[in-house]
Amino acid sequence: MGDSECSAGPSQDQQELRQRIAVLEAELSQARILARERDLLEEQVVQLREANENLVLATVSAQSLRDLAEATNRRQTEFLAMLAHELRNPLAPLSMSASLLGSLAGSSVQLSHVAGVVRRQVDHMAHLLDDLLDAARISSGKITLSVRPLALAGALDQAIETVAPRIRERGQQLDVALPDEALTIDGDPVRLIQVFANLLGNASKYTRDGGRIGLHAWREGEQVVVQVSDNGSGIAGDMLPQIFDLFIQGPRSLARSEGGLGIGLNVVRNLVGMHGGTVAAESAGEGEGSTFTVRLPLSATLTPAPELPAGPSTAEGACRILLIEDNVDACDTMRTLLELAGHEVAVAYDGHAGLAAAQARRFDIVICDIGLPGLDGLEVVKRLRGSEGADTPFAIALSGYGQNEDRERALGSGFDRYLVKPAAPDALLELVGEAREVRQGA
Repeated sequence: MGDSECSAGPSQDQQELRQRIAVLEAELSQARILARERDLLEEQVVQLREANENLVLATVSAQSLRDLAEATNRRQTEFLAMLAHELRNPLAPLSMSASLLGSLAGSSVQLSHVAGVVRRQVDHMAHLLDDLLDAARISSGKITLSVRPLALAGALDQAIETVAPRIRERGQQLDVALPDEALTIDGDPVRLIQVFANLLGNASKYTRDGGRIGLHAWREGEQVVVQVSDNGSGIAGDMLPQIFDLFIQGPRSLARSEGGLGIGLNVVRNLVGMHGGTVAAESAGEGEGSTFTVRLPLSATLTPAPELPAGPSTAEGACRILLIEDNVDACDTMRTLLELAGHEVAVAYDGHAGLAAAQARRFDIVICDIGLPGLDGLEVVKRLRGSEGADTPFAIALSGYGQNEDRERALGSGFDRYLVKPAAPDALLELVGEAREVRQGA
């Protein structure tokens, strides 16, 4: 018995020892698992920390890029406005001189032809500048629409009138088919006329002399459809998907003289889109002509807003006009134009001289440049309006700056009207006639 108990004792101890070892091994295994999980968690924390740091850096970088893009866009817009101003300044005397040359040509066919050439090329340059500025304004969101109900036929008629001289000059035939019913659309008349004139001008430009251009419009459900077609040079298949992109043009040969910046169609697409419409281009290929189709929603208003009456003719009476312009050529040609229209004109070539002249004598109308040396046009008109007891004249701003904020700033300073250089002589004379009527009715 004693020997048996002795032999059983160690066996039980060994069993307990084995159990303890098993427990320790299980705890060790669990500790290793926890250690691996801890290492994994620490690794994930490191990765999250790095990802967070990268996210912060990316956010800062994105904001910096946005700030840089906004600054670049602002500088681009300012540069384009300054460029337009500097280029419009020499265009103004050229436009006035061309009109004077045409008036003085009399029976001279050669002089009339030369005057027409100069005037058309000045108009073309002014159109290119307008397209360039419009593209910049649209990209920066600075174009706003003055929407009202308007007659589609009226907008199309004015667009035709705009491009008719070019079409006649090239001996092209324009076929027009408009609906019998009066169709009303909601839109900015100036911008929609620009859209249709751009499409017609584009068709004329890429159609040979003597070619055919079509302008057709009709109602389709709750939309109006305006289609401009031609039998001109057409559009290659690989160009069609990108024809409305900025600065995109088809290939030109040395024999082709069409000018342009590849901007007009981009402006058309954006303006049509701002009116809730679409524009599409079709062509069977090069040499097969092209068709541009504009779709715009019909207006819920059946009656278009009444058109503003045109200004009265300047031939009915003379005005005393003060012309303040630091560009001597522009000033002198404008003075000659106004004097030939029967007006009495005094001139000043800087702001201080202009203000002194306006305060020394009564004038019916002041035509004043904005960017004047010494005292700018805004300050000249502010001081005129601030003169106690003064019979202030009708003030017309004449400037190379054509953005909305420039116009609003001028009108807010006291100007009654705002013209962008190069102002068409007819538009200037019409505005002078309107100013005379306003003065007489006051």
